[in-house]
Amino acid sequence: MKIRQNPRHWAAMKALSTPGVRSVANYGLVKFHTRIFLGKADEDHREERREHLDAFFDATMDTYLVALQAGYDEAGAREITHVQANFDFYNHGWTEMMEIPVDELEDHYERYEEFFERYDITIDDPLGSFRPAGGIPEAPSTPERLEEPEHPHAEGGFADDVYVEDEEGNLRVGGGEAPEEIDVSSAPGVSSEDDEADA
Repeated sequence: MKIRQNPRHWAAMKALSTPGVRSVANYGLVKFHTRIFLGKADEDHREERREHLDAFFDATMDTYLVALQAGYDEAGAREITHVQANFDFYNHGWTEMMEIPVDELEDHYERYEEFFERYDITIDDPLGSFRPAGGIPEAPSTPERLEEPEHPHAEGGFADDVYVEDEEGNLRVGGGEAPEEIDVSSAPGVSSEDDEADA
């Protein structure tokens, strides 16, 4: 998958790992991701998906932290959560929100298969062990979209590794090194900026 990495991603990672800041950062990141992905959805379906996405992204924050603890770097841990989201979008037929083409779902699963199997994550059950005990709100599906899937926001050809685009637009395989100094205050939810950058 092709993802971006900038100082705000490092700030979010640190904020989620910092007691006293984590809950604020978690809330902000959930709302940030919901806003980004609803912006890719058809306008007439956005509101009916909001509660589902809020709950789904809240659960993936736990996935992200566990992946970091398991030794994945920031980009890899974040990609795992994006793969989970794309599984969910696929299951609902929300192809217009997908970041990867439908025919690359299996490839992305296989790259993280060891982690996914450990936590019972499958394409059919994207949250696996991270699913909240009370479940998450349902939202209407659009299964007809899967017959001839259109995913205008998906970028194919990046299924063999995590590809990271930096602030200058340079593309490399794998995430960068964390900077020595990370400003937690720039993390979504902690920052006062209303950043529209990609998740």
